[in-house]
Amino acid sequence: MSSETKIETNPEKIGVYICYCGGNISDHVDVEAVRDRAEKIPGVSVARTNMFMCSDPGQELIMEDLRDGVVDRVVVASCAPSLHEMTFRSAIYRAGKNPYIYEHANIREHVSWVHHGEKATDKATLLVAAATAKAGLLKPLEPIRMEARRHATVIGGGVAGLRAAKDLADRGIDVVLIEKSPFLGGQTAQLDRIAPTGDRAADLISDLAGQVLQDDSIAVHTCASVEKFEGYVGNFKLGVKKQSAQTNAQQILAQLKPSGKKPGEFIPFAGLYPWPPPASDEKFSVETGVIVLATGFKSYAPYHGEYGYGELKEVITLPKLIRILAENNTAGSCLKIDGRNIRHLAMIHCVGSRKIPGVHPEDESGNLNEYCSRTCCSATLNTANIIRETYPETQVFEFYRDIRTYGRGQEELYEQASRNKVIFLRFEAQDSPEVSKNSDSDDFPLRVKVRDALTFGEDVEAPVDLVVLVTGMEPNNVSELVDMMKIPVGADRFLLEIHPKLRPVELSVAGILLAGTCQAPMDIGETCTGASAGAVKAAALLARGYVELDPFVAEVDLHTCNGTGACVEACLNEGALNLVEMKIDGKKVKRAQVAPAFCLGCGACVAVCPENAIDINGWTLKQYEAMVDMIVSDDVVA
Repeated sequence: MSSETKIETNPEKIGVYICYCGGNISDHVDVEAVRDRAEKIPGVSVARTNMFMCSDPGQELIMEDLRDGVVDRVVVASCAPSLHEMTFRSAIYRAGKNPYIYEHANIREHVSWVHHGEKATDKATLLVAAATAKAGLLKPLEPIRMEARRHATVIGGGVAGLRAAKDLADRGIDVVLIEKSPFLGGQTAQLDRIAPTGDRAADLISDLAGQVLQDDSIAVHTCASVEKFEGYVGNFKLGVKKQSAQTNAQQILAQLKPSGKKPGEFIPFAGLYPWPPPASDEKFSVETGVIVLATGFKSYAPYHGEYGYGELKEVITLPKLIRILAENNTAGSCLKIDGRNIRHLAMIHCVGSRKIPGVHPEDESGNLNEYCSRTCCSATLNTANIIRETYPETQVFEFYRDIRTYGRGQEELYEQASRNKVIFLRFEAQDSPEVSKNSDSDDFPLRVKVRDALTFGEDVEAPVDLVVLVTGMEPNNVSELVDMMKIPVGADRFLLEIHPKLRPVELSVAGILLAGTCQAPMDIGETCTGASAGAVKAAALLARGYVELDPFVAEVDLHTCNGTGACVEACLNEGALNLVEMKIDGKKVKRAQVAPAFCLGCGACVAVCPENAIDINGWTLKQYEAMVDMIVSDDVVA
């Protein structure tokens, strides 16, 4: 057979690159055996291994082979493509080649994490072989280029939303900020002073919100919520509804009684009140290029009876105590609440956080907050220090499982609490403190009992005047946005980024980004950092005036299509497929036409087409067939 004939039957030179993943794969898969077998697969010109294929040296292996003409198709066998698909496409692009000549085999999550020994090696070989079969049929594709509006929408008016909006505006991008409440500031407005710096929350919010309100390129809409969503990155359209004063702001303002306050002023424990909302409901639409979600969090609400909450009037939450201390700002020998001297005060950590299945009950919705809320320990220690330094005759007991003061200046709060003679008692999860009415002759209303791990399991009882539950953080309920935008949510109910390190503020829906505590528990500094990261990413997407979408979309063979419309009926995304009238060979006919920007690449249309006239670029039926043929071949693992 001549060399020319060989090129026609197998033109591609496939390179297979297999990762050890630092032992994550190689501890259970014989990586070198997989490489030996891959070398024997038809079309493979080279097979290589590396300890970390995603590292710079690993990427350089691929790039060098491409530049030297050793390979013109690439198969990477490593961890999930969701982690490093963009990494390897970028490497191929930097080598001067088309980034879509690459196929991925997941041999970590699909193999080494679920199989062991010879079976793991055999399965890894089959997945590599299948990927190689597909790679042999890959064609260079071009990304879909669409114009992008130089406009951003920020949903949420807390510090994350305000920070993101201002950062975007500073980069020359027009912004619409949508906040469902009448106030700006979010949960930060529920604080008095910020630990560990001691800055006033009112000053922080007034300064940041003031910058936003004074910026002509930012339009702020309070009492507003998103009702409709359509479009794609660069060209989204939102339907927004603003509520009237009668149904929203006036009721809240009446409860808070902000007498003498004017628009633009900060109302304690509410936020900055920018202006009165409209007198009647109104609706409008926003056309925007990117969306930044800054929907924030809420404080965990203890269930009735949790540590006596709702049953014993002397049991309150930390947010409630913070407000009491702010309103009762006169120093004295002993803290007074409702005219009572608080001689002993107990603070119980991890209420609503770090719950354990089988130990703690689920809430009414079946949720169990197993995560750490991270910020609670520092907030508690800061409050304890304020009490001990302002009211020296009030003794503070802290009942904790672990102390986590991870931020700059926060460990000092722990040391300061020790110097202030705060008494610490540590408990295990299964030995949570018991709060009960005090039946002894002393005049303390409550008694807290715990098995103290610091004294090797000794039972300790503390008579107290007040129990403070240190409540954790929960994500706000944004289920309507989740359903509308089809965005992912983690097991903890926070919005789920693509990757916490590689793509920390991006969602799987292109053009929708994250900012702040809608993503995870964060302190204010982390929240602002995350918001700025989301703003920078959004600005980068819009900087060129256009966006590029992956080309993995449906394509119609107009000569095979006979216009049955079955594909249009099966399409999962409205507007992605339509029957249109066109001329073919001089005749007017109806044919399916794809709107690439709306196409999900799901293949539902492919499955129902009676003429096989439609296929998905990058995932064609022939490629699937080649993969299956390779998997069932007897020669691959021989």
